[in-house]
Amino acid sequence: MKKSTVFLMMLLGIFVLAACSSTQAVENGGETAVMPEKSDDMMVDDMAESEDAMSDDKDDMMAESEHDTDMAEETMTDDAMADDSMSEDAMSDDAMSDDAMSDDTMSDDKDDMMMELPAWQTIALTNAATGETFTLADFAGKTVFVEPMATWCTNCRSQLTNVREARSQFGDEVVFVGLSLETNISDEELAAYQSNEGFDWTFAVMSPELLQSLADTFGRSITSAPSTPHFIIRPDGSYTELVTGIDTPDVLVQQIQAVQ
Repeated sequence: MKKSTVFLMMLLGIFVLAACSSTQAVENGGETAVMPEKSDDMMVDDMAESEDAMSDDKDDMMAESEHDTDMAEETMTDDAMADDSMSEDAMSDDAMSDDAMSDDTMSDDKDDMMMELPAWQTIALTNAATGETFTLADFAGKTVFVEPMATWCTNCRSQLTNVREARSQFGDEVVFVGLSLETNISDEELAAYQSNEGFDWTFAVMSPELLQSLADTFGRSITSAPSTPHFIIRPDGSYTELVTGIDTPDVLVQQIQAVQ
């Protein structure tokens, strides 16, 4: 071929290539950019990260929920303890109030009982052997066997001998008291009498006031020593009728047991 022809064909090829390159550049410039597609590994990684994030959020939510629950339980526990404390305080106050009322009631009952006692139970007596002062009311809660007597009375001596035998069958829950109808006898004379006879329980000399009060309650028979009068005071302060006559030890024991 001719050189000129070859040269023209080369120029034509250059122009064609240039035109193609320009067209491709224009097309590429006008197209919307497309994000490259992710590979399978990248998608797996994204899903794992998403699941981890969701797990973290779930753990946070559970932790917050448990925290709120603990706070609620603590609040309920504190409220319950406060309620229990208030309830115990109220119960304690009620118990103290009941105890106070009970004490007041017992005190009132005791005062009423003392007011209802006959005068002869509250008149002071002196233990002839020891010199100690007492009243028959001092033995409240116990059974008291009372034997009016006289040092010159032979019937009284026999009766008191039987009383001594009956007394041996009882313990401290029964008190025995001999009361001298001789209001003018001294404590020393009465103490010598009971010592000589072996009557080792409480003896006292009646005052005229006491003798009169007993007569007002039991009648004039109580002033007669030879009739061997005797009666029993119950633990609650009440008393039996007057009994006269010499009783055997067994009968005396039965009389005492009947009122215990």
